Amino acid sequence: MPRSVFCQYQQRETEGLDFVPYPGELGQRIFANIGKQGWAAWLAHQTMLINENRLSPRDPKHRAFLEEELVKFLFGGGAEKPAGYVAPEAP
Repeated sequence: MPRSVFCQYQQRETEGLDFVPYPGELGQRIFANIGKQGWAAWLAHQTMLINENRLSPRDPKHRAFLEEELVKFLFGGGAEKPAGYVAPEAP
């Protein structure tokens, strides 16, 4: 039986993650408070941030930026799309 959590991102009860997706205390917070759909939404947003801003996950400054955006996105701090971002058109 899947684990259930109240997802702070979606503001509803949903299926919880199967494992801690991020290291440390933040990872535990995500595991306890974010559902699978919320985490998938973050991964899509993170990919967009990396591509649009030409970030490298190996750069400590870029990793710090992504972690800050992760907290904003999942826990309600107001993550924004990069300046000039134009969403791709649906087929």
